[in-house]
Amino acid sequence: MAEGDNNSVYQLAAETASLEEQLQGWGEVILMTDKVLRWERAWFPPALMSVVSFSFLMIYYLDPSVLSGVSCFVMFICLADYLVPALAPRIFGSNKWTTEQQQRFHEICSNLVKSRRRIVGWWKRLFVLKEEKPKMYFMTMLCSLAVVAWIGQQVHNLFLTYLIVSFLLLFPGLNQHGIITKYVGMAKREINKLLKHKEKKNE
Repeated sequence: MAEGDNNSVYQLAAETASLEEQLQGWGEVILMTDKVLRWERAWFPPALMSVVSFSFLMIYYLDPSVLSGVSCFVMFICLADYLVPALAPRIFGSNKWTTEQQQRFHEICSNLVKSRRRIVGWWKRLFVLKEEKPKMYFMTMLCSLAVVAWIGQQVHNLFLTYLIVSFLLLFPGLNQHGIITKYVGMAKREINKLLKHKEKKNE
């Protein structure tokens, strides 16, 4: 068991080191993005939401086709992939990196690797469920997709995408400042109160 744990740790370290090497050119941008997403300054959340809202308003105004939208998005990614590694050191000065910044960059890459592993793990569990309990898998997938399809019919696609993107971008900051933990705790307490109240009625 210990040997398996050691292998897992070594593999995680190797994957993290590989990802650090791949993202080295993006290091300064990643660190700045991390500061924005974790709300290190009070004006970061409104600035972030302003940029997101403006971007979606432009998409709504221009109303591009799916093909045009995908092409422009991929074009933007390609340009960023080419320009950022070349321009970032001149703008931020990569030679000024501190030990703390290097450590934070390592933590970010490690978290990305762990997140990727979780997603792969969930995907594998889904296939295990399909093989071991096909009826449960079928019903779960059918109900989940039906709910998603219903939500898609009730809410405008662009607005729904805006809400999802906004939540994903705000999530790190909400988590960092304990807001999610606070409201989840409140929800749990209310649910426990309701359950206890129901048990008393049944008695």
